[in-house]
Amino acid sequence: MNLVAAAILALVLAVAIALFARRALLLYRLIRMGKPVKRFDDLPARAQAEAVVVMGQSKLLQRLLPGVMHAAIFWGFIVLFPTIFIAMIGVVDQHATLPWLGRQGWYALLVDSFAFLVLAGVITAFVIRKVQRPRRFAGSHVLEADVILLLIGGIVVSLFLWHGSQIALGLNEFPAAWAPISSLMAQALPQRWAPYIERGAVWAHVLIILGFLVYLPYSKHLHIFLAAVNVFFGRTSARGRLEPINLEAPDDEVRYGAATAKDLTWKQMVDTMSCTECGRCQDVCPAFNTGKELSPKLLIMAVRDQLLSGASTPIVPNAVSDNVVWDCVTCGACQQECPVGIEHIDHIIDLRRNLVMVESRFPAEAAPVLRDIDRASNPWGKPQADRAHWAEGLGVHILQPGEEPPDVLFWVGCAPAYDERARKAAISTAKLMKAARVDFAILGPRESCTGDPARRMGDEYTFQQQAKQNVGTLNEARVRKIVTTCPHCMNTLSNEYPDFGGNYEVVHHTTFLAELMREGRIKTLAADRAITYHDSCYLARHNDVIAEPRELVAAAGRPVEMARSGKQTFCCGAGGARMWMEESRGRPINQERVKEAAATGAQTLAVACPFCTVMLDDGVRETGAKLQVIDLATLLSEAVERRKAWDSANTRVDG
Repeated sequence: MNLVAAAILALVLAVAIALFARRALLLYRLIRMGKPVKRFDDLPARAQAEAVVVMGQSKLLQRLLPGVMHAAIFWGFIVLFPTIFIAMIGVVDQHATLPWLGRQGWYALLVDSFAFLVLAGVITAFVIRKVQRPRRFAGSHVLEADVILLLIGGIVVSLFLWHGSQIALGLNEFPAAWAPISSLMAQALPQRWAPYIERGAVWAHVLIILGFLVYLPYSKHLHIFLAAVNVFFGRTSARGRLEPINLEAPDDEVRYGAATAKDLTWKQMVDTMSCTECGRCQDVCPAFNTGKELSPKLLIMAVRDQLLSGASTPIVPNAVSDNVVWDCVTCGACQQECPVGIEHIDHIIDLRRNLVMVESRFPAEAAPVLRDIDRASNPWGKPQADRAHWAEGLGVHILQPGEEPPDVLFWVGCAPAYDERARKAAISTAKLMKAARVDFAILGPRESCTGDPARRMGDEYTFQQQAKQNVGTLNEARVRKIVTTCPHCMNTLSNEYPDFGGNYEVVHHTTFLAELMREGRIKTLAADRAITYHDSCYLARHNDVIAEPRELVAAAGRPVEMARSGKQTFCCGAGGARMWMEESRGRPINQERVKEAAATGAQTLAVACPFCTVMLDDGVRETGAKLQVIDLATLLSEAVERRKAWDSANTRVDG
């Protein structure tokens, strides 16, 4: 044993651990100051997220090349972790190693293989960053990322040099035959330099690792330590749910969103420190991709900088502009892509809550919408008495107080009740349910806006007024099952009303109609026309309804998929209450989506959301695309009529 080496190692190790611990303690205390949020429940789901997202790298592997690159580095470091202790032993005594494991041939093979994969991953990362240079890295701390990659490369190169020189000198405790790459390295090394390379490589390996340990908590790459933590504490409830504000708490305890960094929850603080700056969120953001100010990545980075700086100034407009906050369509694409579980929407809604409820600062177009929801119980400001006008002549029953509840309550929603284009979906759904002999009814004037637009605008007070009113009505009516054509209504009724005592089985009309079709209660005949289906963000991404709408498309015609579909869908531009706000910056999101639909060559653009109907129909008119925007219920109704005509014609022929 080399006592001098042992003393030096002990000193360096103590300094590195002290520096790391000092910074880690500061960050821990900062996070502990965050506002409370419940994230210690549902441990099985959290463990599953760790296994799938962290260990399985599922989010990163959504993109093959960068995903495999990152997975190789991540898995490699898990396999190589014991070599840190083996190297420290080697620094002190070159003839010793870690008991048992350091002598195993199979482990030597694993180390060689995964060290090579890590090195390949580092090289691939440099090629992606320096040659391909994808746009998603715009605004990231590229130099710091380069330093991290160089340190990782230095770790594996020094490991190969050490193992190679050990084999060359006969110091290896592991069988050389099990370490083919290190054996090739041994053959390439000059024998007379091997003793110096062996000492230099093992010291370099240890020092780079300790330098890595010290550098990370002081850098923008905290995610290497915190990513797994953030994934563990991610949302296990429905993705479309927002955390409610306890408005009944004492005034000094109510958290009206986030004004400054000290108003963030501890989970939001961990969010900011976990950001990898990979830009995957930015790459899929509809706002960013249509030339608007919002970049989900830059938003999180700006909030992180505000937090770590200790500044007590408002986040808006000091860290991010008002435009950034209001550009968001709450589509969830950023969260779907984020490999470390950052909840961007929660950050944006909390910023909106503060702007709306505390500062009364919001886009001019939002004022009449919030006023109309509050006074008229719908964003259109139309009379409640007109809510059932769409159903005139259809024989739809309006449920009255005290009546027995039907098997199904058809929650119509504001758009189908008041917008001519969205009305067709409600009419078609009602006709199909009547044809299938479904026992259903509507609330008519007793139905009120769910409050979704108000909540996404940041007006939690108006939302909760609507929620409590609707829950009272539904509970009094003893409603059990609800069908709705609106994914936004579905999301609110299903995922957010339980917080206010409303627990119902809520089904989207595409799911319900697909069930009727499977049961044989609806029979269709497909037309020979190409139909491309637009996945609503609140249906596919927030609530996992993907397969059933496609069953309806197949029953109505020939399905043709757009480039972005399913959970990778591109927003129509209506979410986050943006439907009622002008797009004065960048290119219109709805037009971008219409162009993508037109590129499929389909004649029909199928939708399953009244907001999408309005936005995409506007997009077709504005772009001049040769497309018809039709709700799936209407397409299915047409397919049913074709089947009836076909059956009738065949009956006459047979007769």
